Amino acid sequence: MKALVSGATGFLGGALSRRLHNMGWDVTALGRNTSKLDQLEREGIRAHRLDLKEKGDMATACKEQEIVFHCAALPSPWGNFEEFYQTNVIGTRNVIRGCEEHQVKRLVYVSTPSIYFGYSSRINVRETASLPEPVSNYAATKLLAEQEMDEAFARGLAVIAIRPRAIFGPGDTVIFPRLIPRLRSGRLPILGDGENLVDLTYIENVVDALLLCVNSPAGTLGKKYNISNDEPVKLWEFIERICTDLNLPVPKRKISYQTAMAAASTLEAIFTLIPTHPEPPITRMSISMMANSTTLDINAAKNELGYQPKISVAEGFDKFMQWWKETESLRGGF
Repeated sequence: MKALVSGATGFLGGALSRRLHNMGWDVTALGRNTSKLDQLEREGIRAHRLDLKEKGDMATACKEQEIVFHCAALPSPWGNFEEFYQTNVIGTRNVIRGCEEHQVKRLVYVSTPSIYFGYSSRINVRETASLPEPVSNYAATKLLAEQEMDEAFARGLAVIAIRPRAIFGPGDTVIFPRLIPRLRSGRLPILGDGENLVDLTYIENVVDALLLCVNSPAGTLGKKYNISNDEPVKLWEFIERICTDLNLPVPKRKISYQTAMAAASTLEAIFTLIPTHPEPPITRMSISMMANSTTLDINAAKNELGYQPKISVAEGFDKFMQWWKETESLRGGF
């Protein structure tokens, strides 16, 4: 089976590319990080540096492919809308057009459950739930990208999407690498009451979900599926466990949600005025994610895709911590 993986230099795209390669697939990995592409090539995976925003490049990349996994995105909690739009919307549009031009059998898209969440708790959210106003440019443009997928499906392209929640595990580049340095500083307070529940998803479980999308029944096409480990955890208890394992100071001081949001709002306003628009140390989105409960209903994925998370949060945590400690020196102490 021939497959193209966009975003292969990212956390999920890299894990997917390696799994497919180990399964004997003919994989072409696309990405922007040259060093990571070189590593994939050393592992025997064909790799190309490519800009999703270039329509011609994507059309060429999709030629003779059977399955395209679109994992690439700009996932930052802060940044210029146009940058997000060009990568997450125009990039997705170019992937779609490449698939249509070369009659790719199926396009599997990685979306996000960030589109569900605003500035309050939401528990057991289904795919059909009402959507709030997007709280970030990332969420807003990923929602627009989903609309591009809907239009492609209406034109006849076989598309299917997943919305994986808070992916973690060895190789994580987004969640814990941002959190652990703040814990190391000893300045991170508990935001809110410290009782909020969150869903996490171990990386290999997400890869399992993507593989299930390849041969899922025709009735699943055009749909989006929530993916998680289906075992919500108390976020601040989980953070305490990280601190214990890494001998870091455990957050004790509490700041109310309202106070934290007011501070984040002020910082956002100030940092927006700076010509380079750097990311503030805290944002309303990050505060909301750290203080509110956010969990998904994954029954649709279970019933229609046959998805079952094989690696528990506890086992995934142990695997992540082992990797983190083994590679810590390469990150200069982080």
